[in-house]
Amino acid sequence: MLDESLLDTPDALAEADRRGLLRGAAEAGARVRTALRHATEAGIPQLQPDGRPRAVLIAGPGTASAGVAELLTTLAGAACPITRVHPTGVAPAPGALRWELPGWAGPVDLLLVPTPDGSEPGLALLVDQAYRRGCTVVAVAPARTPLADAVGRAHGLFVPMASAPQGPAAPDLPEGPGDPVVAPGPPTASAPGVLWALLTPLLALLDRTGLLTAPPEALEKVADRLDRVAERCGPAVATYGNPAKTLAAELADSLPVIWTEGISAGPAGRRFTAALAELAGRPAVTAQLPEALAAHSVLLSGPLAAGADPEDFFRDRVEEPAALHARVVLLRDRPIGGLSAAPAARDLAYGHDTPISELEPEEGGELETLAELIAVTDFAAVYLALASNN
Repeated sequence: MLDESLLDTPDALAEADRRGLLRGAAEAGARVRTALRHATEAGIPQLQPDGRPRAVLIAGPGTASAGVAELLTTLAGAACPITRVHPTGVAPAPGALRWELPGWAGPVDLLLVPTPDGSEPGLALLVDQAYRRGCTVVAVAPARTPLADAVGRAHGLFVPMASAPQGPAAPDLPEGPGDPVVAPGPPTASAPGVLWALLTPLLALLDRTGLLTAPPEALEKVADRLDRVAERCGPAVATYGNPAKTLAAELADSLPVIWTEGISAGPAGRRFTAALAELAGRPAVTAQLPEALAAHSVLLSGPLAAGADPEDFFRDRVEEPAALHARVVLLRDRPIGGLSAAPAARDLAYGHDTPISELEPEEGGELETLAELIAVTDFAAVYLALASNN
C-alpha cells in the first residue's frame, strides 16, 4: 500500500530516504556538469580521432552498461554499430562476471567500459584482451580502482566517474534529522544521477568522433533541464503540482504498462521499467507504439483490466487485498505533429476501463527531452519506493 500522506511530508520523506535517492535525483544536473569537467580534464575535447571507429563495443555490469548502451545506440542512430558485450558467470557479483570480445573485434573498433564499481576483475581482463587485439579502450569508473590501473596499462583513456556533489543540500531538498544513510556498495545505473555520471563523458567522446551530436553547450542544456525537473519534482512541491509524485500515486497498487512514442522515449520507458524494479521492487512491462497496441491488447482485456471483475467494488477490502490492475503510462519524447498512435492508445486503454497517465516533455533538443523524461520517471520511481516501504 502507498502511504500518500508521506508524499506531502518532506521531513518524513527525508527520514525514509536511507539510500539518499532523492538527493541523487536532485543532483543529476550537477553530476552532468561534474562529469563534463572530468571529461575536459581527461583531454576529450582535444582528441583528434583518425576517422570513425568501425564499431563501438560497450561492456559493464547490469543496468549500468545496458542503460548507457541503449541510450548511445538511440542517439547515434545508423552512424555506427553499437554492440553491448553481455557478461557471463554464475552470479551477478563483481568477482563472478566475465566478458569476452567478439571474434571480429580489432584495431578499428572502440571499447567503452562504463561502471559505477571499477573493482570487477572480469573488466580488467577484458581491457587486457582489448589491448592485445589493438582495440582503443575508454573507461568511466571511480578513480583509484583496479579498472583504472588496467586502462592505464592498456594505454587507454580513463575518465573518473563524477561522484555526488558535496556540501549543502540540493535546491528544494530538505535536510532530514541527520545525514542520509547510504546503502553500502557501488550504486547501480537505476540510482538517480549515476546514469548521467557514466553517460556524459561518453557523449562528449562520441561527439568528438562524429558518431552523434553532443557538444558542451548541449550538455549544459541537459544539466539545466535536469535542474528544472528537480525544482518541479522535489519533495517540497505538493503532489497536485508535482508530476513525479502524481505519477507515483497513480501507480499505487497497479501494474505499470509503459507505452512509448518517439525515438527518445523508448530508452526512457525501458529505464523507467528498470528503475521501478530496482528501486521500488515493482514489476512493469513496456513496449513502443504502435506495436504496443497489438502486443498488450490481450493483457488489457484479461484479468488485469480494471473492468475485469465487476464484483471487485463490493469486496471486503479489509479481509481481502485489492486486485492488481494495469495502468498505462504513455511517454512521448516531444509534441508530435502528423501521424501519432496516441489517440488509438487512449481508445484501447479506456475501452478496457484502464486508466492512463501521460508524460510529455517541454520542447527542446533530443538530449534535453530525453533527460526530462528520464528525470521525471526517476523521481516517480523514488517516491513510489519511499512511500511503499514505510
